[in-house]
Parts: sequence; structure tokens; C-alpha cells
Amino acid sequence: MNFQAINKAYNETFKPGRLSLGIFVPIENHAYIAVPTMQHHLQRVQLAEELGFSAVWLRDVPFNVPTFGDAGQIFDPFVYLGYLAGNTSRIALGVSSIVLPLRHPAHVAKSAASADVLSGGRILLGVASGDRPEEYPAFNLPFENRGESFRSSMDYIRDSWDNKPGFANAFGNPGSGIDLIPKPASGKLPLLITGSSRQSPDWLARNGDGWMTYPRRIDAQAAIIADWRTRMNEAGIADKPAMQSLYIDLLDDPNAAPRPIHLGFSSGVNALRSYLKQLQHIGINHVGLNLRFNKADIEPTLKRLAKEILPDFN
Repeated sequence: MNFQAINKAYNETFKPGRLSLGIFVPIENHAYIAVPTMQHHLQRVQLAEELGFSAVWLRDVPFNVPTFGDAGQIFDPFVYLGYLAGNTSRIALGVSSIVLPLRHPAHVAKSAASADVLSGGRILLGVASGDRPEEYPAFNLPFENRGESFRSSMDYIRDSWDNKPGFANAFGNPGSGIDLIPKPASGKLPLLITGSSRQSPDWLARNGDGWMTYPRRIDAQAAIIADWRTRMNEAGIADKPAMQSLYIDLLDDPNAAPRPIHLGFSSGVNALRSYLKQLQHIGINHVGLNLRFNKADIEPTLKRLAKEILPDFN
């Protein structure tokens, strides 16, 4: 049995009992600088597509916040999605994740639907409440209200795609007779919630089309994923996919044991393969690999991953 059908990207990236692999953009090693060079960024996305990775993932980072130390891929994610849509043909284009309280949901709904239509249904829309307090004063918005704002934004986006007549929302009340266009290629887009987004576990289980979480020890991750799926089952909700990110530093020695790095590990290919198989076993359906701390050159690393890891999963 498959997960619910939503759009091309969702249907092909997420399969029950299977694990697929994606790559976070920027696809470059910039361990000690917050702002990446973005050199060869398009060529590397195209290489990831050619090699068979399921998805590339962008970030929503409006400001370079010094205390955070990571400016993401620097480009506005929706502008970048449109650019990548016109320069790729198969790979899913994901955002992990749009910070909903910092954007009006009408703009999010229209931008995401536009990118989905232009890409032929290849958009995966991660959404989050945001975790950088410094950004909220820049928008003159209260950081402490972001959980409530997140829920209202999700409702507005879905109602806009459904063209609900005259719906009422904290972000505005579109009257009957007006219609936000375009609609997504398949009528709707997957809203994949990141972390808790200031919501209860039961709310997360009921309201997302999937869940994005962070790396943990296998036993801890297994317990969290099992609890999330138990909550869906108890609520009578069909199963949904789970994904996580993972920073890696792929070493030349295939048998090198793993050593911790930020939100991931440095290891040989055999330890990485073993870890990913454990994630598949506990119910993770997709892993977005991040090469920021990878010491080897990027293109050879992508090719090694494609040759030695992808055949076991995608």
C-alpha cells in the first residue's frame, strides 16, 4: 500500500517501507563560513539528478544571522525553485522549510503552486515555525506567537488551494468570488512539517502530510517515529512519510568508523550504508544528505554516493 497520492514529487519520493536519498543545497563544503560561494550550484543540482538522487532541498533563510552561522543557499527559495524547475526535468524540488509566520500565506500558496505547475508537479513544501529569534523583529512580528501563526497560515494555504468560498482567517478573509491562482499541478501540495513547529504531537500527526525531523541515536529516533505513527493510527489517519536530515563527511577508507560531527557523522561508506539501513528499518522514508562538512571534493563524493549507496535504496 502506498501513501496518499498528492503530487508527482511526493508520490515518487516517499514509499512505505523504503528509504530514498536527497541532497541539501548548497552542494558544497563550507564548514567554516556562514555564506556559501554558490559556485557550480546549478551543475551540481543537475549532476544529482543525473546520478539518480530523489530530491534536492533548499532552505528559507532571509537574513544571515551571525549567531546561527548558516545562511543556507542564500537565494530566495521560491525564486530558486523556479530557476531549478526550468533547468531540471525529473528530480523533486524540496524546501526544508518555509518559515510560515514570516510570510503571508497567500504569497506562499501562490509561489509554491506556481513552482509546482512550472516544474510539472515536482515541489515538496516543507513548513516550519522558525527557530531564529533575531529574524522576527526584522519583520516586526512577535516571536512568542509563532505557533499560533503557523497553524493559521497552514489553514489559509490549504483553503486557498481548495478555493473555499469566503473563508475567515487571522491573515485575512478572502471573500467568495475571488480565487487564488494557479492551483498546484495536482490540486494541492504536500505540507511537510519540520520539527514540532510549536505544536502538540497529536496536532502534528493529524495535520501534516509528512514529518521532517532531525538526526538522533537510532533507538531514540525509533521511539519518536513509532510514537508519531501510533498517534496517527489511534486517530484513524492513514500512514504518512517521515524524513530526516543528515550531515555527512564521507572518508576515503570504506571501513572508517563513524565519528560525530554537527547533526551527523564522518565515516566510511560502509558505516553510512549501515546507518541508513537502520533508518529504513525504523520507518524513515527519506534522508536529505548535507555535504557542508564534507572534506573531499563534492563531485567525486556525489559519484561515490551514487555508485556505492544509492543502489541499496532508491
